[in-house]
Amino acid sequence: MFVEDDELEHRINLMRKNLILIAEETGLNSDDTLRYSRKLDELITLYQKRKNEHVQKFN
Repeated sequence: MFVEDDELEHRINLMRKNLILIAEETGLNSDDTLRYSRKLDELITLYQKRKNEHVQKFN
C-alpha cells in the first residue's frame, strides 16, 4: 500500500492528537495509550524511511 507523503504526514498529525486525548482519558500507561503510541511509532518510522529514500536518490 502506497500512501503519499502528505497523506502520511496528515495521518501522523491526526494520530498524535488522538494519542494525547487517549492518554488524558485513560492514563499514560493504559493499554489503549500504549497501542496508539506503537501505531504512531510505526507511521513515523515509515515516514522517516521514505524521506531517507528520497534523500538517497538525490545523492
